[in-house]
Formats: sequence, C-alpha cells, structure tokens
Amino acid sequence: MRQSLEILQAPLQDLQQLIARELELNPTLEILEPDHERVEIESESSQELDDVSEREFDEEYEVLARLDDASRESFENNEIIHRPSADADAKHQFQMESITAQPTLQQHLNEQLTLSSLTKEEQQIGEMLIGSLDDDGFLSLSIEELSESIGVDLEVIEDVLDEIQSFDPVGVASRSLEECLMQQLSRTGKRGTIEARIVEGHLPELARHRYAELAKTLSCSEEDIREAASHIAMLDPRPGRHFSNSDAVYVIPEVFVKKINGRWRVRTNDKELPRLRISKHYREMMENPETSKEARRYIRDKVRGGSFLMKSMGQRQDTLKKIAVEVIKHQEAFLEEGVSQLKPLTMSDIAEIIGMHETTVSRAVNNKYVQTPRGTYELKYFFTPGYSSAGGGESVSNKSIKEAIRQLVDNENTAKPLSDQAIVKALAEQGFKVARRTITKYRDELHILPSHLRRQ
Repeated sequence: MRQSLEILQAPLQDLQQLIARELELNPTLEILEPDHERVEIESESSQELDDVSEREFDEEYEVLARLDDASRESFENNEIIHRPSADADAKHQFQMESITAQPTLQQHLNEQLTLSSLTKEEQQIGEMLIGSLDDDGFLSLSIEELSESIGVDLEVIEDVLDEIQSFDPVGVASRSLEECLMQQLSRTGKRGTIEARIVEGHLPELARHRYAELAKTLSCSEEDIREAASHIAMLDPRPGRHFSNSDAVYVIPEVFVKKINGRWRVRTNDKELPRLRISKHYREMMENPETSKEARRYIRDKVRGGSFLMKSMGQRQDTLKKIAVEVIKHQEAFLEEGVSQLKPLTMSDIAEIIGMHETTVSRAVNNKYVQTPRGTYELKYFFTPGYSSAGGGESVSNKSIKEAIRQLVDNENTAKPLSDQAIVKALAEQGFKVARRTITKYRDELHILPSHLRRQ
C-alpha cells in the first residue's frame, strides 16, 4: 500500500530511484531493451498467482508462463494498458485515499492533524489547507476564497487554521512574514515586547536598519532596538524549508503539452521510466523439476511484488494523464494568451470530472511539472480560486489578478505610485471587484512594496 502511494506521489527522479531499489531487491524483474515490449500484468492473472501456494508444480508453472505471455502483448502506442477488475479498482482507490507517501512537510503536518481534536469535517478542511502550503511553509491559498469555493463558514476555516498554526514547526501555515514571526514570538512569551511591535508594523524600517527612526517611533533607546533586531534575526522566516530535500530544484516534466493540427495534445513522459518485465530465467527455474518448493514460493512472492509495481506504475501514468487532459481543457485560453487568461480551477472540480477523490488528485499532482509552449509549470500552478467579473460573467483566477497588479505597478508613475485603493479602482475599471485587503495581500505575495516606499 505504501509503495503504491509512493509511486503515485513521487516525481520522476524519486520514482526512478524507487524502481532502481526494487530492481536490486527483486531478481525476477528485468529492464527491457528498447526493441522489446512493455510489460503488463493483468489483475486477474495476478490474483490467480496469489492462490497457487498449494498447487502442484505444473499448475504453478502454467500460471507464471501465462503471466509472462500476457506481458508480451500489452504494449501498444507507447502506453500501458490496464484492465483491472472492479474489486482491484476499489482496493487501489482505498489505498490511494488512506495513507500518505513520503516524509514531507505535508506528511509531518497531516500526522499531527490526525492526532488533533478536530472533527472529521474539520480535518478534511485541514488537509486542504496543508496541501496549499508552499515549500517555505506559508499558506498560498486565501481562506476567504476557500470559504466561498467549498461553502464553509469563514470562522470554521479560521479555527482549523489556528489549530494547524499550533503544529510543529512553529510559524507554519502563516499568511505573511509578519504572522510567521509573531507566531514564533508568541511561543516564546514575547507578545507585546519591542520585538513584537517591530514585527507587527515596522519590518520595512527594520530591513533598512533605520534604528534611530524606530527608537523614536517606539519610544525606546536605539540600543533596545538593536537588541530586539538581534532577537528577530534568530527567528525562522521560512519554517518549512527544513523539510526540503535540497535548495536546488531540478525537475523533469511529467507531461508534455503541444498543439497539433489546431488541437492541444497531452502526452505523459513515459520515456523516463524503464520498461520492466518478469525474467525468463525464473520461468526456467519453475520449469526445472529440481527446483525446490521453497524456491518456487520465493519466486512466486517476487513475481507478485514485481507485478504490483508495474501495475502501480501504469495506474500512476494513467491517473496523471487523466488529470492533465482535464486541466489543459480548462486552461486552453492560458496556453493561447498567457497568465491573464488563467481560469479558476480547484482539485475538487477535476476530481469530480475524472471520478476520483480530491486527495488522490492532490497527491497525483504533487511536485509534478508540465511542459507547455509557454514554459514549464508545476501542475498545481493551474489550480487556483478566482473572481467573477463585475457583471457576473467570465471568471479569472487570482493569479490573473496578481498579474494585473504587477502590470499596473510596472506601468505606474514612480513619482506618484498607486496606492492599494487606487489599484482597487483600476481593477474595477477592468471589470473586476477585489477588496483592498486582498490587494494588500497579493502585493505582499508579489514582494511589491507599499506605495510610499515605491515613490521615487
């Protein structure tokens, strides 16, 4: 079960390592040369293999031979073909929805979530919040937008977020740097101190080392400010980074998107995965009358493990392609015109279309990248809440709103930069009603300074 989830959630680099490890441990598996066919183990045959422990030698050999023969006829059009039974589908779906895969920040937090006093419904909200954290541990999803999209009271979501913010590491699930640092100060009993007052409203001045100005504003000595600054410098501005494997990120696209004959086509990156099959050598061992019962049992167990690995690989690619196809259908305007045309989309939308659970979609797109003519993006990039136009017509994603903010600031008069309220009015003229506090939040996420600090 854990292996199946590792295969689903792992990016290609990790999956290649997992397969290499399995090849070392399972002698019945071998890699096909490019001119061979890709292996498939049908679930009916795999189930039949599970029941051979008490059969005679001839029957065991017949089952293994049939498994190997089936593997030779399955590769067609560079895709893995699956015909699992309904029971196998239900079992695999249950596995996908019941266990997390690898020790990431999300797994660390989900383990704490299961031990919390939250209700089942609140834990489901918590999973969505945890799944929306970026690599630094910050919440990239607006809880106001989440409240609207799932139809849950904002107060309920805020209560769940408060619970997650009490988890380890301290400062996780914060919505801003100020909130992250304040969480850490509160845990050490420094709420209401000079450090807290600086963090709550004077970080830009601190960043510019304006100690004398801060001392005057906060009615304390410059030495007090310097001491507080040294304490603040010891806080962690990126609480999630310790769960990152490496600061350098190397990605291999899992999905390729290309326009062919006027239509957008989606192809999974199967070439990066080795083609596996069950070794003929072990068929011969099963055929040999001198092979002991213990050896046959060992071979049978290894074949069962290898067949499950190959089936899980195929289901991973199939799930990923289903998701990518629906995402690209929804985001064709983005591919044609750019980020300004990115449409709102949630994982629950895709889950409903393809008939899977939302958590399965979340795990499947985790750390997966898609290569498009407009660049390479993480699949999660295309999942974003959004806003309706003033007339209640076409919707745009919050990433489109952020891009509009960036363009307004890039083109502003630097002698009279746009205030957040002015940006609200400018967006309203474009047909989008966005609250001022939302503009402030998005501006912070874009690392754009307030208007009084942008003035030149």
